[in-house]
Amino acid sequence: MSDVKLAIVYYSATGTVRAMAERLAAAGEQAGAEVRLRQVDRQPTGGEKAATDAQQAEAEESRGAEGVTADDIVWADAVLFGSPTRYGNIAGQLKVFIDSLGPQWAQGQLADKVYAGFTSSQTAHGGQETTLLALYNSIYHFGGIIVPPGYTDGSKFVDGNPYGVSHVTGGGNDIPLGDVEFTALDHLANRVVGIARKFKG
Repeated sequence: MSDVKLAIVYYSATGTVRAMAERLAAAGEQAGAEVRLRQVDRQPTGGEKAATDAQQAEAEESRGAEGVTADDIVWADAVLFGSPTRYGNIAGQLKVFIDSLGPQWAQGQLADKVYAGFTSSQTAHGGQETTLLALYNSIYHFGGIIVPPGYTDGSKFVDGNPYGVSHVTGGGNDIPLGDVEFTALDHLANRVVGIARKFKG
């Protein structure tokens, strides 16, 4: 039986963040964690533009994926949150879920867990770092333990994001994940699981 329980919770509009989450899940299992991969409800927010073909395709592709509940966060020793960048912030769908955790927060059930994040944007300076930092504001209020990758591995000097893991999809969302991103995702999963294991003693 695994000694670390890892929840990977994501919202994905066009499939990139889902692909990142799936890689993290595989790496987490390889690192010896028991993993729950959970999707945030894809219901559009009121301000979103009409769904693009890519968004509609992702909705079909992800149909049937298990949805996240508050119990998944309470269960976990470590949580990885993933979201596309929205104006330098996390997507509304993920924020709504995080905001729904008030009862668990009030009971201290979100504290003393390891947390980190991952994101994607269409452009290289499209708010990836601010998205992760904005996500971590909620974690501070949880009393969570933020475990960013930092520059703890040589691969981080290649992907260049010490705050989490990010990917640039391009204007057409047509740049797939590659070896740089896969290596960074593997490192993040291993680091988060490893630190969570140390906290569990």
